[in-house]
Amino acid sequence: MSQARQIEHAVAALRRGGVIAYPTEAVWGLGCDPDDDAALTRLLRLKRRDPAKGVILVAGRIEQFDAWLEGLPPERHAPLAASWPGPNTWLVPDKGRSRALVRGDHDRVALRVSAHPLVAALCDAFGGPIVSTSANIASEPPAMSAEQVRAIFGDGLDAIVEGELGGLERPSTIRDLVSGRVLRD
Repeated sequence: MSQARQIEHAVAALRRGGVIAYPTEAVWGLGCDPDDDAALTRLLRLKRRDPAKGVILVAGRIEQFDAWLEGLPPERHAPLAASWPGPNTWLVPDKGRSRALVRGDHDRVALRVSAHPLVAALCDAFGGPIVSTSANIASEPPAMSAEQVRAIFGDGLDAIVEGELGGLERPSTIRDLVSGRVLRD
């Protein structure tokens, strides 16, 4: 199946409440519709991830985060625009836009605009951001190939978008937009 067809299949799965896997800049990721609580619950169960931790949202373009960034002062918006697209995840104050399972036990939401062309194409085809969390069981190493994704999750996924990783050796840096503190380097 062509990559364009795989993206169409994955977007259809997302719209039906499915969970998908796809390559990111450094590791394989799992994704779902961030506005679908049932899909979020299913994704967290597949990973055996504590819902209190929350998940990252990934977009293909900064404009796809307009609803999350609305009202953000220009001095807070500037670091985002300067670091995206790229391997930079920012914890941004949530103003009620994100689902509880996206935020976890936090008052911030983790946002990243990906530089990976496949991730950008997936988000563009979906029409907005999707969940992006490493394709692994909690506390286990992340999948580094589609074969590893299949070995970990078997038939528990609704679609796998084949492709290459983006060449980074480690996942994105995570920074708090308000404090500037680096949580993961």
